Amino acid sequence: MALFGSSNRNTFKPTPYGATRKKRRIPRWLILMLTGIVLGAGGVLFVQTSYGPTLLTVEQAEQLRQDLNSANLDKQRLQSQLNRTTHELKESQAALVEQTERATTAQEAAESLKDDVLLLAGAVAPDPRGTSPGIRAADFTNAQGQLNYKLLVMQDNPEAPTFNGVMDFAVAGRYPNGRATTLDIPVGDVNIGYYSQLSGNVELPDGFTATQVTIRIRPGADESIAATRTIRVPR
Repeated sequence: MALFGSSNRNTFKPTPYGATRKKRRIPRWLILMLTGIVLGAGGVLFVQTSYGPTLLTVEQAEQLRQDLNSANLDKQRLQSQLNRTTHELKESQAALVEQTERATTAQEAAESLKDDVLLLAGAVAPDPRGTSPGIRAADFTNAQGQLNYKLLVMQDNPEAPTFNGVMDFAVAGRYPNGRATTLDIPVGDVNIGYYSQLSGNVELPDGFTATQVTIRIRPGADESIAATRTIRVPR
């Protein structure tokens, strides 16, 4: 019976050289790394959601594309208008330069012509009465009930101030029945520089034909005559 002993004895007992198996644990560094990854990803999502640009919906993206296309079309239209305006501006500048050159040429020609006119004016015979202003030349014609006139009136001094006055005609003539008379016909204001060409026409009575005209120039309507001359009217 001693061979069997008690039933409570262990059937297996490790030897002193044996080893028991321990449970494996996750390394601490791996836990820290995974925790950092999770926290970093969460932080990125939080920042992007809270402070990052808002994600567009499909409709918003399509509207943005349409607005961009419209802006590009407006840009092209404005650029086209700018190019056209620039072209027109260049054409206007070229035309202005050309007109300026023409004006300069015309002014030079006018200065030359002025010198010629002054030379000719100095050669015109003086008024027989010797007044200044004086009536140097005159021409009258009867034309369909009117008396047309052209006068050259000059002052002696080219530097003399402008003479401002009034002019009227004493017109001698006849009616169809042969009756002769003289009519006083006012003409109007005159402004005479060194030389002035006065031209125009005055109305005559029905059927009246002028045969002679006395020109009268006064400083004022009620003042004495400053210049006068009598001219025959050709038939």
